[in-house]
Amino acid sequence: MTRRLLVTHALPYANGPLHLGHMLGYIQTDIWVRSQRMMGNEVYFVAADDAHGTPIMLAAEKAGVSPEAFIADMRASHEADFTDFHFSYDNYYTTHSEENRELASLIYTRLRDSGYIAKRSIQQLFDPDKQMFLPDRYIKGTCPKCGTPDQYGDNCENCGATYAPTDLINPYSVVSGATPVLRDSEHYFFELSKFEELLRNWFSGKLTDGKPVANPGVVAKLKEWLDGGLKDWDISRDAPYFGFPIPDAPGKFFYVWLDAPVGYLAGFKNLCERAGVRFEDFLAPNSGAEMHHFIGKDIINFHGLFWPAMLHGAQFRTPTALHVNGYLTVNGAKMSKSRGTFIQARTYLTAGLNPEFLRYYFATMLNDAPVDVDLDLKAFEERVNSHLIGKWVNIASRTAGFVHKFFHGQLAANFSPEQNELWSVLISHYEGVPALYEAGEFAEAMRRFVLIADLVNGHIAAKAPWVMAKDETQRDELHQVCSFALAAFRLLGGLLKPVLPVTVEAAEKFLAAPIADFDAACATLHNHTIHTFEPLLARIDPKLIEAMVEASKESLGSAPEPETKKPAKKDSKPMTEATVTTTESNLISIDDFAKLDLRVGKVLACEFVEGSDKLLRFELDAGPLGKRQIFSGIRAAYGEPEKLVGRNVVFIANLAPRKMRFGVSEGMILSAGEGGSDLFLLDADQGAKPGATVR
Repeated sequence: MTRRLLVTHALPYANGPLHLGHMLGYIQTDIWVRSQRMMGNEVYFVAADDAHGTPIMLAAEKAGVSPEAFIADMRASHEADFTDFHFSYDNYYTTHSEENRELASLIYTRLRDSGYIAKRSIQQLFDPDKQMFLPDRYIKGTCPKCGTPDQYGDNCENCGATYAPTDLINPYSVVSGATPVLRDSEHYFFELSKFEELLRNWFSGKLTDGKPVANPGVVAKLKEWLDGGLKDWDISRDAPYFGFPIPDAPGKFFYVWLDAPVGYLAGFKNLCERAGVRFEDFLAPNSGAEMHHFIGKDIINFHGLFWPAMLHGAQFRTPTALHVNGYLTVNGAKMSKSRGTFIQARTYLTAGLNPEFLRYYFATMLNDAPVDVDLDLKAFEERVNSHLIGKWVNIASRTAGFVHKFFHGQLAANFSPEQNELWSVLISHYEGVPALYEAGEFAEAMRRFVLIADLVNGHIAAKAPWVMAKDETQRDELHQVCSFALAAFRLLGGLLKPVLPVTVEAAEKFLAAPIADFDAACATLHNHTIHTFEPLLARIDPKLIEAMVEASKESLGSAPEPETKKPAKKDSKPMTEATVTTTESNLISIDDFAKLDLRVGKVLACEFVEGSDKLLRFELDAGPLGKRQIFSGIRAAYGEPEKLVGRNVVFIANLAPRKMRFGVSEGMILSAGEGGSDLFLLDADQGAKPGATVR
């Protein structure tokens, strides 16, 4: 049955250009949307500039323009970046719209009339120099929970605690540096504490037909906040403020975080009015449609607590799911202007780098969990060059010419029995790809891509069509080999289409065979006529990456980072090969290497380990060494362990046994990659016997 989906991503704040950290979650969303369309679902993909708040007001004041003019220019900049990164929006809008004002006011008045809004006099920090009440993000001080200095007024980036700005120790105004003073002000509160039962039911899936509303880790974090006691939410701000006035409350404005998520609905409503879609079909409490939000892990409290409660309290439906991504680091560290790794999306494009290369790299790193992603620039270059050009494009470039030279561009009428058998293997790996996209397991889908491409390239290398072409007696076999390769090239194009939409479109034109959906890519193209092959992609020149880094230093060197209304990102520094330096002191001798007893093991069984989200349990046939049980932390990279049965792997046979609570691990299986979902088992040709020594 065709599903109806409304899909959004976190709204970029309209006071600065997009950078690659923004693009991580946005690209994740677009890939998922495109995959849903290939599955035949009815998808409406909307987003908007988040255009309200004090940061916008102050940035416009500094630029000497009105807030309206400022956000208009920024929206144009954002839309240009999204277009050039091949985003497939149905509507890109702004939260500073009449639709959003009407919907925000409607939701507020429904909440008010249902008894969910309270007015209270509070003491709020006031900047005596700027003569304005300070928003939370414009106050810094020492975290009251962990004592870390220079933390924002609503959230500690060190310990993750949330608190009121008045709780800060030694607060100061980010705007003027002055010590803020407390002043009384009447504020409006959304009584979130009245929605505990609703939220518990939503977390458990009772409101979504039993479907998970988020990754288990995300739900666990939300439950922590719930168990800690829900606090009512201050939704008003005092003038001066750039935003929507609260109905019947002179001098009071909606806090930007109230109307920002409503902007999802406003952008959709604007689309509905133009496209003839019934807005109510998606927002009614009993709606059969779905609403999916892709967000960063820094804003799950707004989307996982306030947003579903607001919607429910206003007689709208709750979201179907939250898809949460982590933060982006570059070369193993937080993005840095001094190192040239605080890279704007436009700088990436201006350097001459293909936007689809970044889409692919991110896809190889993303799964359902909100894991941080490291853009290792050397690994980026090598992965793109190896996977996309060396493995995929290479299939067509090595075979298409022969089809035109000897067979007038027409593919063979059939495959050989050997190729039919191999085609069945390829299809078996491909069939699970739509489900992987659905689950957000992009890294596993890209691993399937590499696996299929390697099988095809292995067949081409074994048959050597460039040698066959010299022998007229092998024309029929040459025809079949090249035809098989090009059908497989198209199969891989179907797998990659959500990630590389423009490049795959060029491949479709070359093959004269559009890929309308995932199933269409499985056609064998017998007796089909293709066009002349033109190079689809060029390898990344490392000089382009160097130019991008240098341009980032020049353009951003002394400029302040754009202020954001969103909680700050925690610096995450995973170890990568770029952070490791080989020195004379850590070189080893051949005698040291000889101490390792490396053996080939044939996988007899492989299964998940109950109670662990990282381990797989292997049972290996180690030949004369007998059977070995080994626990390996590669679960994130291999979501279907049963498919590893029968493979040859390489393991360390003389590693001291390690007693674990799951059992004894008798060795270590070797793999390559950066960790998490980016791990690939080392293989041995099928001729290698179990227990054979690796030399």
